Amino acid sequence: MKKLRIKSAKAVRGSVQVPPDKSISHRAAIFAAMANGESEIRNYLFGEDCLSTLNALKSLGAIIRRRGKNVYITGGKLKSPARDVYCGNSGTTMRLLCGMIAGMNMSAKLVGDRSLSKRPMERITSPLTAMGARIKSRRGFPPLFVRGSSDLRAIKYIMPIASAQVKTSIMLAALNASGETMLKEKIPSRDHTARMLPFFGARFKKKGDFLAIEGGGKLKPAKISVPGDFSSAAFFITAAVMLQSVLTIKNVGLNPTRTGFLKALGKMGLKYRIKNRRYSYGEPSGDITVLKSVLRGMDFSADDIPAMIDEVPLLALVATKARGISLITGAEELRVKECDRIEGVFSQLKKMGADIEKLPGGFRIKGPTPLRGASVTGFGDHRIVMMLSLAALAVRSAPYVTVIDDVSCVKISFPGFFRTLKKILVGKWGRP
Repeated sequence: MKKLRIKSAKAVRGSVQVPPDKSISHRAAIFAAMANGESEIRNYLFGEDCLSTLNALKSLGAIIRRRGKNVYITGGKLKSPARDVYCGNSGTTMRLLCGMIAGMNMSAKLVGDRSLSKRPMERITSPLTAMGARIKSRRGFPPLFVRGSSDLRAIKYIMPIASAQVKTSIMLAALNASGETMLKEKIPSRDHTARMLPFFGARFKKKGDFLAIEGGGKLKPAKISVPGDFSSAAFFITAAVMLQSVLTIKNVGLNPTRTGFLKALGKMGLKYRIKNRRYSYGEPSGDITVLKSVLRGMDFSADDIPAMIDEVPLLALVATKARGISLITGAEELRVKECDRIEGVFSQLKKMGADIEKLPGGFRIKGPTPLRGASVTGFGDHRIVMMLSLAALAVRSAPYVTVIDDVSCVKISFPGFFRTLKKILVGKWGRP
């Protein structure tokens, strides 16, 4: 355990570069392992989750070389592993690999750490089983024993929940199914898979409200460049908002299915600029500059959540700074993340003085409320820990020091988070 004491700060200033996108890194590595030949992934994220994906792919027969910030993966010859495939803390790794293996003539046992072993997997095992894969689980939870088949059948499937992981898992299986798999989302989730797969030679198209994935094709190697992770940028956007500062975050992915948090803050009154817009390998990116703004409370519902699912804890924190009442609903999916994030956000912000009420799928928050220092826990969840770190910087009532019980989990997605944050901090608030 790595305990951290954080003193409140006056402001942030300057500019930051955030780590490569985690979702895109996962997908690029898995697609490359399925392709025949060597693919190049530039600016890969070497956080623990994405390293879990690389290690898992190695155990399945992919040849992987790392050179600086880039990864070179030779795929197309995957095979059943000699031992269990360890997915660490990464639900993305487990769910996407399950879909990949389901459509291949191989089998594997997918295992994870204590946290991952508590996350629901029936959401992928049910549609994959309907396609012809044989999957055993522990009552719908990991570990998963997957026996794939080269004779999967196409299905027509309407997703009951908005989940990019479930969508991608089905799409990967569909690539090796006979016929055309039809997939429909009630509420759109992040679409990195649909943007990237055509660069690897996959064939699919829109048919009304359905995405039609053509099976039977072979993926080809590709060169992919990964932009900065918007979910990581969101922490620095939040820091600027909470400390009434001007800050620029460079080379951030601006995929519209990921930037719901920025749109939500815009509705609340945030002023910001985007410059140096560019487009690479299907993904838009640019530089975001956050300006000093006065925010007002707003309502956010289930339609808003998928495009900012990872940022809802930050939205709750920002709501403590906004004038009036903010209502966040439809975020029940947060209860089955690395921890119960609804309970985690509520209990810890309450300790810090927030006027917050817990709802089944979100929060009711009244602001503005000056936060105070406290001893808090991050529940081993990287996003909760980083959110609490920003809350600690914005403390405006004594005591001015916040102690977080264990911050080591930030390595999962943002190994250099505290180092990056320290570089942009200006001054101390109060007399801690």
